[in-house]
Amino acid sequence: MGHQIVMPNNNPLADIKPLNSWLKLAESGIGIIAGPCSAENEEQVLSCARDLAKNKNVGAFRTGIWKPRTRPEGFEGAGEIALRWLDQAKKETGLPYCIEVASARHTEIALKHQADMLWLGARTTVNPFLVQEIADVLKGTDIPVLVKNPVNPDLELWIGSLERLYKSGLTKLAAIHRGFSFYRKGPYRNSPMWELPIELKSRFPNLPILTDPSHIAGSRSLLKEISQKAINLEMDGLMIEVHPNPGIALTDKNQQVTPEAFAQLLEELVLRKRIGDKEFEIKLEQLRSEIDKLDSELIHILARRMQIIDEIGNYKKVNNITILQLDRWREIASNRVAQAENMGLSREFITTLLNIVHDESIKRQETILGNSNSKPGDTEL
Repeated sequence: MGHQIVMPNNNPLADIKPLNSWLKLAESGIGIIAGPCSAENEEQVLSCARDLAKNKNVGAFRTGIWKPRTRPEGFEGAGEIALRWLDQAKKETGLPYCIEVASARHTEIALKHQADMLWLGARTTVNPFLVQEIADVLKGTDIPVLVKNPVNPDLELWIGSLERLYKSGLTKLAAIHRGFSFYRKGPYRNSPMWELPIELKSRFPNLPILTDPSHIAGSRSLLKEISQKAINLEMDGLMIEVHPNPGIALTDKNQQVTPEAFAQLLEELVLRKRIGDKEFEIKLEQLRSEIDKLDSELIHILARRMQIIDEIGNYKKVNNITILQLDRWREIASNRVAQAENMGLSREFITTLLNIVHDESIKRQETILGNSNSKPGDTEL
């Protein structure tokens, strides 16, 4: 590729500019980018921009004018006409604006209108061909570009997108952590998997990383929790979705907040001075994130076990049988205890756990059998 540039010190992102060189930071020292999920009409854009401009912590106005929707029936954005609304909003408020681009054509249009900043969404980052096409269009510009993590938890893919832009000569770059799709649903719309942005920060300390709590949460009730976590982990900023009237938003209405609620959220965040060894804190968070994933897997396994128990209960009911299997239960308990002890778990712990699981299994089968066929000493197997 003829436009590659030499990377000093073997750091593929060595010359990235600091965040404060291209984004006005809040008094707290972090970058705040805010605005509606989608630019819906001129009145909505101007109203939101005016309200956000009153908040001295906001460094840029964000909105989507092209929306990559999962289903074609959804609102896919106002398109190029929305750039006129954003130009007017900038003229009135002085706030630079940031929009998402998902193709070379989007990028060309954004440059034609002299957009202030761009971001690449998760569905774009996951496709190296699209990222390279966008990088080629941006070659020779110095526009700031923020890159959201890919939909799937692939750190190398995230880094690769940043490298493609950097190799086109862009140095005003930042990453946006917006969470990852995870097949086991938890409390969040997208799993934070904090270990991945932490690893990115560890490998590229000069790369600004912002967190998008709106897309991680999927619900405005979780925004404060996630925003605080990001600050505690020394992320460099936040991108938060703000809408004048979230209840009637055309996209993602549950995760957007009003300008008033947004201002209150920023007021309530606690900025802490870092105490102790930073490497220790990063390692501790990585271990905690691993525990979170293992707990999720454990719950999934227990739920699957109970589904099988229910199948056994239904089989008994259909065949009108009850089977005393004390020998089977003793065999299970003995084998599981021996296995657990070989793996460093105490006999008392595994015995207690097995009894709890077994008791719950019996209760479920009693419900299925209508308590008519169960007897003391029954097992679920």
